[in-house]
Amino acid sequence: MKKGVTKKDDRKIKFDSVKGSKSLGESWEYAPAPESKDHVRLEKKYDLFIDGKFVSPSSGKYFDSINPATEGKLSEIAEANAKDVDKAVQAARNAYNGVWGKMAGKERAKYIYRIARIMQERARELAVIESMDGGKPIRESRDIDIPLAAARFFYYAGWADKIDYAVPGAKANSLGVAGQIIPWNFPLLMAAWKIAPALAAGNTVVLKPAETTSLTALKLAEIIREADLPPGVVNIITGAGATGAALVNHPDINKIAFTGSTDVGKIIQKAIAGTKKKYTLELGGKAANIIFEDAAIDQAVEGIINGIFFNQGHVCCAGSRLFVQESVAKTVIRKLKDRMETLIVGDPLDKNTDIGAINSKDQLEKIKKYIKIGVNEGGEMYQANCPIPSKGFFYRPTLFTNVSQSSRIVSEEIFGPVLAIQTFRTVEEVIEKANNIPYGLSGGVWTDKGSKIFKVTSQLRAGVIWANTYNKFDPTSPFGGYKESGVGREGGLHGLMPYLTIQN
Repeated sequence: MKKGVTKKDDRKIKFDSVKGSKSLGESWEYAPAPESKDHVRLEKKYDLFIDGKFVSPSSGKYFDSINPATEGKLSEIAEANAKDVDKAVQAARNAYNGVWGKMAGKERAKYIYRIARIMQERARELAVIESMDGGKPIRESRDIDIPLAAARFFYYAGWADKIDYAVPGAKANSLGVAGQIIPWNFPLLMAAWKIAPALAAGNTVVLKPAETTSLTALKLAEIIREADLPPGVVNIITGAGATGAALVNHPDINKIAFTGSTDVGKIIQKAIAGTKKKYTLELGGKAANIIFEDAAIDQAVEGIINGIFFNQGHVCCAGSRLFVQESVAKTVIRKLKDRMETLIVGDPLDKNTDIGAINSKDQLEKIKKYIKIGVNEGGEMYQANCPIPSKGFFYRPTLFTNVSQSSRIVSEEIFGPVLAIQTFRTVEEVIEKANNIPYGLSGGVWTDKGSKIFKVTSQLRAGVIWANTYNKFDPTSPFGGYKESGVGREGGLHGLMPYLTIQN
């Protein structure tokens, strides 16, 4: 028996031609490898971060932050009302008028860079909290979320003193106060996506994180305070929908940046219509992943698994629609099923875990509802035969075959580890099928032919398309969608422009 392997644990990793070298049917049983929590410091109660200080909410109300893997309480989070929102906006306005809006870009850059460095220093703590609060595997928090969040601050720190070079022949000015609302799927990374370009452009910020994943945003508040950012430049208020609505509707907000559902995005558009507020909306998605017969099949299968299952399907750009060319469909589906059997669903803090916890009980119920819909619509369901914990919000990786374009599990965003598979014969057919949906956020193409990549990607109506890979992000690259997937871009120079006003 190999080192690190035990027969006492009930988690079995089966190896086959896709993943490993053991003969089919044999299995290794891995011992638990949990990440330590000893270094993590969580307060029993978190207040609102306004004007550089943590202050109690006006209502005195708090709500629980729950660990989705254990259903235990992690902390109590302050619930901001309209009065608190007004305080935060006023603090941001005072900081903009008094300090930040007048500060030289090279000085702003120092603060932003300092935030990035402290995030790196506290990366291990932030990764553990992200997994505890959001349910995602520690491998994803540690290797993707936290490094990319720090990289976003580093990148925009470099832009802070080069704003005029971004618009040759014109003058770029900051907007003022930005109201920002982020979702629960990438809590700290989304905060970095929003805050870093706003600060680099010279704006001040009021950020509202999702109510189910507020802890790393509040930890970011501690980092901001440690970095000696002038009071009021960044304010972080917590709460649910009413808090976000108060922020959107506040008359002294110059810009709204929202990432979340398409339905809420439409409400925001209506709310700010007729005002002078600028806005960017990064909304829902139902990405098409396309495998052609000339693709490297094993590589494509691993990319599909990464694109939908490793993140529990908790990304708006998850490759939840799979199109496979008919000639290789049986092979791809067999390999996908074999690979699904190797996946471990369990404790997000265990380094062996591939699929962590669903973020909340409500989200788990939504996934179960869509599974029933898929079965009732005639889809053929397959679920991995893996054990799941008896407590917590967990769901097995699932795929559906024999589904049609009109199936709701094909056309509607589920936000869970559910993959819908369809087949196609020609390039023209798959482009038509992939575009025949209200969303247009992202997509993937798997083929050995460069000409086919250019043909398909030029005709897919999606904002971000990966070729022979999936879910790769870089701070220099813009991200955003078409149609009901949103308005505007985040990342790169494209993500800086919405925080500026240009004078020719």
